[in-house]
Amino acid sequence: MNKPIYLDHNANTFVAPSVIEAVTDYMTDVVGNPSSIHQFGRNSKKYYTESRDCIAKYLGVRPDEVIFTSGGTEGANLVIRGIFNGHSSGHVITSTAEHSCVYQTVKILEKQGIEATYLKPGLVGAPSPEDVKAALRPDTRLIAIMSVNNETGVKTDIASIAAIAHAAGVPFFVDGVAQFGRERIEIPAGVSAMSFSGQKVHAPLGIGVCFVRKSLKLTPHMTGGGHQFGRRAGTENVPGIVGLAEAVSLLKDELPEGLIRMRKLRDRFEGQILSRIEGAAVNGEGERVVNTSNLYFPGVDGETMLQKLDLAGVAASHGSACSSGGLEPSRVLLEMGYPLSRVRSSLRFSLSRHTTEEEIDRAVDIIVKVVNELVSLQRCS
Repeated sequence: MNKPIYLDHNANTFVAPSVIEAVTDYMTDVVGNPSSIHQFGRNSKKYYTESRDCIAKYLGVRPDEVIFTSGGTEGANLVIRGIFNGHSSGHVITSTAEHSCVYQTVKILEKQGIEATYLKPGLVGAPSPEDVKAALRPDTRLIAIMSVNNETGVKTDIASIAAIAHAAGVPFFVDGVAQFGRERIEIPAGVSAMSFSGQKVHAPLGIGVCFVRKSLKLTPHMTGGGHQFGRRAGTENVPGIVGLAEAVSLLKDELPEGLIRMRKLRDRFEGQILSRIEGAAVNGEGERVVNTSNLYFPGVDGETMLQKLDLAGVAASHGSACSSGGLEPSRVLLEMGYPLSRVRSSLRFSLSRHTTEEEIDRAVDIIVKVVNELVSLQRCS
């Protein structure tokens, strides 16, 4: 029996064997709280500090600008709420294509009196720097734009937006979750904060990291013992942090070649799908990261196709894993301007650097078969 094919790596990745080993070794050998001053605490602190230094070096930032979180959602909330906490006025610029951790957080701020400008991504799939600049106001307190869209893989011109933010003196938060492990991370000088999630790079669930520039003033949303430079209280999840550091070490070694492999496989996947399924098309006209394909299948109900693919041994998604359970059409695709009929007939496929050519070819055969079956049923009904 063939092994199921996992093409939903934008939702979650498997935990790498060396990451499991690193976490297991820590949990087996270390008992201390990193805040304790005795030798057991100092030993835990050593693991914590070395892991933080490793991650900071990879991101190209200072170790005291690295804040560990539970994931990308907490990172976004830490920054956005931290900037607006206690304020009932001010202005934020974001987009209608943002992940719900940004989009819904801004919606909540609006109920508290904060004004928001939501930029449209258009068929390109990302807001333009020109639109960001035009939306600036004297009372703008934050720009919050993702670097890569998690549903389409379309990249945003973060460097240009960062330059605009820097010139205007406005903090710029970047959701970098969908970029992590899909291309190199280079944080421009105009970026004030950027969040990442370990589950996207073969680290365990429940660990994330947020770069917060030391000059950015935030009110912590978790208070207590003043951990992590007073930015995020609570005993640190050192096993998860150790696992994330090991996953980042793997990125340093494997990513350059992995990016080439993922692009080759993604292009192979799309080329076969587009040539074998009449009318199939890619959603998002902008430049994309190398692992993501959001595809339109004419005349096919996406939810039905997703279920049939699952039964046939292929895992994909109908949108963001954080909201797809509601069976609602993708807000991102709708905001890009696609008609509802196309949105309901679209699925996302996402690879990792461990996806194989054999898996891609087998997945294509299964997808083509399922689409042909559904189209035939549609014609007969």
